[in-house]
Amino acid sequence: MSHDAKRDFLDTAALSRLAALQVSARLPMLGSVTGIHRSATRGSSVEFAEYRKYAPGDDIRHVDWRVYGRTDRFYMKEFEADTNLRCYLALDVSASMGFGGASGTKFEYARRLAATLAHLLALQGDAVGLLGFAERTVREIPPRHSPAHLRHVYDALAELKPAGASAIADRLHDLAERVRHRALVIVFSDFFAEPDALLDSFQHMRFRKHDLAVFHLLDRQEAAFAFDRPIRFADLETPFALITDPAVIRDNYLNEFNRHLETLQRGSREFQVDYRRVFTDADYEKVLAAFLLDRMRK
Repeated sequence: MSHDAKRDFLDTAALSRLAALQVSARLPMLGSVTGIHRSATRGSSVEFAEYRKYAPGDDIRHVDWRVYGRTDRFYMKEFEADTNLRCYLALDVSASMGFGGASGTKFEYARRLAATLAHLLALQGDAVGLLGFAERTVREIPPRHSPAHLRHVYDALAELKPAGASAIADRLHDLAERVRHRALVIVFSDFFAEPDALLDSFQHMRFRKHDLAVFHLLDRQEAAFAFDRPIRFADLETPFALITDPAVIRDNYLNEFNRHLETLQRGSREFQVDYRRVFTDADYEKVLAAFLLDRMRK
């Protein structure tokens, strides 16, 4: 396999068009170098944040003398510091992500989204890392910001394959605890797990001050269930299989499926998670552009 063929998830034309957009954090971040994102600490950039009372040892250059003239009290001007961010791209590589039709598999779509975001993050000087997970963590690359590091991310994405069972809630709980500094965490998954467990892991991420975005990837066949003859349904992650007439189970299936989607969307709103439901026949470039523009506005 040629080097270029291994990276067929990269579209240089799309990368060029999306390069004008920023991957923005919705929350203040803690970074190691000056960047374009608001910091959780105060600094000396040009954007005024607030006043606070003078404390011994403060730099008198930041005293607001006009306020002192009116109140006879010393108040310090504080500013928002700009920082870079750390981003973890968390990619579900369990077997169910290998499902797909004419538009490709959910895994292929997720990999295209992740690779494009990794490029954009590196382009703006941010640190990007990768987590590939199924029942256990399959591959992890800590966030770094360098062209050489980006190549490692691409190589890992090329090597990942969907296989095995999923334990997504456990993996997100684990990531929430291990990532010490505030980070942008972007998850790509079909989220076929108990919604209460998933939402508990979402809440954990937010409790740890991480900015969580999730791309809920679905194939149209899963949503429409438009099968019209007896068929064998196989669970991609267990040995279970069922031969049945789809008409017999369609209503129950669609009710449960839609309830699952609604529960995740409602819980994401409650915990301020950036939730994106995406069908794999959608133009991924338009999906990413909408995601980036929404974040830039906020």
